[in-house]
Amino acid sequence: MDGSMGRPMSGDLEQKIVILGAGPTGLGAGYRLNELGYRNWAIYEQQPYIAGLATSFQDEAGFTYDIGGHVMFSHYKYFDDLVDKLLGDNYTEIMREAWIWMFDRFVPYPFQNNIRHLPKEALTECVLGLLEATKHPERVAQATNFYELIQAQLGSGIVKHFMQPYNFKVWAHPLTQMNRDWLGERVAIPDLARILTNIFMDKDDVSWGPNNKFKYPLRGGTGGLYAPMINYVGDHLHLNKTALSIDHEARQITFSDGEVVTYDLLLSTMPLDKLVNRLERAPQMMVDAAHGLHHSSGLIVGIGVARPTPSQKCWLYFPEADSPFYRVTYLSNYSPYMTPDAEHFLLLSETSYSEHKPEDKATIVERVIQGLINTKVLEPADRDRIASTYVIDVPYSYPVPTISRNMALGTIQPFLMDYNIYSRGRFGAWEYEIGNMDHSVMQGVELINHWLAGEPEVTWKDFALVR
Repeated sequence: MDGSMGRPMSGDLEQKIVILGAGPTGLGAGYRLNELGYRNWAIYEQQPYIAGLATSFQDEAGFTYDIGGHVMFSHYKYFDDLVDKLLGDNYTEIMREAWIWMFDRFVPYPFQNNIRHLPKEALTECVLGLLEATKHPERVAQATNFYELIQAQLGSGIVKHFMQPYNFKVWAHPLTQMNRDWLGERVAIPDLARILTNIFMDKDDVSWGPNNKFKYPLRGGTGGLYAPMINYVGDHLHLNKTALSIDHEARQITFSDGEVVTYDLLLSTMPLDKLVNRLERAPQMMVDAAHGLHHSSGLIVGIGVARPTPSQKCWLYFPEADSPFYRVTYLSNYSPYMTPDAEHFLLLSETSYSEHKPEDKATIVERVIQGLINTKVLEPADRDRIASTYVIDVPYSYPVPTISRNMALGTIQPFLMDYNIYSRGRFGAWEYEIGNMDHSVMQGVELINHWLAGEPEVTWKDFALVR
């Protein structure tokens, strides 16, 4: 919908729209309100900066760090046009080069299409597992959780060598506790004929995936995409504002500085479990349902090295126990402005943690450095070339699609919306399937279209209806 549609209410008839959080979802909503000429709205952000998990930080040594490995690809023309408008010519375009480190070698991504690189014993286990899986297609429909599903689809060999260890390192939760309906386009479904052809023809198969080619800001890291949003939301933006409590009956928010703000419509992008805990007089059913929401946390460790980049790779996956991280990004390969100069390169590692997977924060930098050496990403001599290290502790990293999630959302979201509270975004919706940046921005945009023009929300799914 363009700016001429969905005529907003004018003058004193405009309802007060309040947005909690200036991450991609809140910024997307604010941008759309500005685009439509709506006036009675405000964004409140608890941090002194915008963009949430999509922000970037620069240290004194001149290295720029993202909060994890972000890749901008899109399912929406609106988002594509917005990116073009915000970035202008401030971007690079990169062809994905992704690899997996295992068995003391690099295997092209995706793993299941490139098992020909494995040692013969592991290769045999993977092929036999695939063949066994094809004999029992009924097991796919019978699977009740993520672990059973990948066993049915991929076979025991691929699960043993890659899917089980890698996914536990990512999610920091047992795979048996995760539901089976979140995968979508994120896991390549095996094609046995294609896999066998790759093996016999010694052929690498690296074309699968939704992000073969992606844009990245030339300056400012991922946060460089969102920095220009200030031009569209700045007059309505309030930083360093932490919402302490929400009276859903009186439609009032109390902030940590004592200010009380009244709203007619509230978009909350804070983690959904936190939102429930901040409701005054929350029914017990809501509190109980929030216990069904689980998440991982993350330790993002950046390592700046004083030598030119030794590789053109984009990112690497690490399923094995010789490193604490599950992914490492050659962030300096995304843009030359991520480092002080061409004589430096920058690695960004991601390590998850939870009650199921504790990590020692005091030793994480040393363990990351040793892990990079173990996996031959760094040379032992690079210890003396480390120019900078940077740690970002992310309390909420991934909303885990557990078996209990859908029931929890089916209880919490309808109650909130009955009181004009709409929880959207990566952790507001608590739907990993729609947690990418394009999804997150569009949840904000589509909610405004819904409020002002009655259009249906396309991206967000109402689990009260689908469970």
